[in-house]
Amino acid sequence: MKVLGIESSCDETGVALVEFAGMSVPRLLAQALHSQISMHQAYGGVVPELASRDHIRRVLPLTREVLGRAGLAISEVDVIAYTQGPGLAGALLVGAGVAVAMAAALNKPTLPVHHLEGHLLSPFLSDDPPEFPFIALLVSGGHTQLMLVRDVGQYEILGETIDDAAGEAFDKSAKLLGLPYPGGPHLAELAQSGDPTAFDLPRPMLHSGKPDFSFSGLKTAVLTQVRRFGEVPTAQQRADLAASTQAAIVDVLVRKSLLALKNSGLKCLVVAGGVGANRCLREQLNSACAKRNVRVHYPELSLCTDNGAMIAMAAAMRLQRGAPALPPGGGFQVKPRWPL
Repeated sequence: MKVLGIESSCDETGVALVEFAGMSVPRLLAQALHSQISMHQAYGGVVPELASRDHIRRVLPLTREVLGRAGLAISEVDVIAYTQGPGLAGALLVGAGVAVAMAAALNKPTLPVHHLEGHLLSPFLSDDPPEFPFIALLVSGGHTQLMLVRDVGQYEILGETIDDAAGEAFDKSAKLLGLPYPGGPHLAELAQSGDPTAFDLPRPMLHSGKPDFSFSGLKTAVLTQVRRFGEVPTAQQRADLAASTQAAIVDVLVRKSLLALKNSGLKCLVVAGGVGANRCLREQLNSACAKRNVRVHYPELSLCTDNGAMIAMAAAMRLQRGAPALPPGGGFQVKPRWPL
């Protein structure tokens, strides 16, 4: 069975095609992605109306590109999946509208997918996929959660952020340091030339004994330190603060993940979402988990950001487990707010 996946929840338009037979791990046939980063940089963040209009321009050309790479006609697709939420309402409507209209025209079923479930299952696209059950650290955009994942659709939230998410802490701290959008990758790059011990920044809830997160206090501490620098901080001051900020965020994520693993008794950790591409986080998790005989799985770096492959994969894995697809032309609905 071949599943076409469409992702349009925020500032990336992604389309991909996966194929599966029986209960074997679905394989990626082709994917294409367009990022809107350059368009939004002038505004310092995502402009929802501009994002929606750009999705309209990109989704059909990307679909044709994916089908061309796979050597397939659109009529050979069996199911069309799309991101139903959460995300920007207008952006979601573009992907949902195209998917449902295409399915109606082709008389094909559709399957709406939760954006976070796509991230959660994206490591199954790698050459070394995890096995159920596992602990998942989901660090995507405004979401930071630790979950016990027993199987597809069987998720138990163990802990989550009570205020800012890790991605928000990266981006807001980067903005305070005068770094361009998107802030997280720029902060991580600047941190490479800094001293992570230069500033003693807070690690909120680190010793709470619970797998919950809080990053708003860290953001405030970064703001306080930036003000102490004066009008023109030196390059080294900025690099040191970037490194110290990254160290604080990574320290919390690693310690909380280890706590969840210890409490569950599991020996498998999956890290998914954009922050999962952070090199410092990967290095420290790999080191800490190796000492505890825990295997860590990540998506491929190219699949850490939003993409169509994770949506197609999540839909395929649901179909394998008997999830019902919607009839052609049915189910046109988006959910900008949608808990997993």
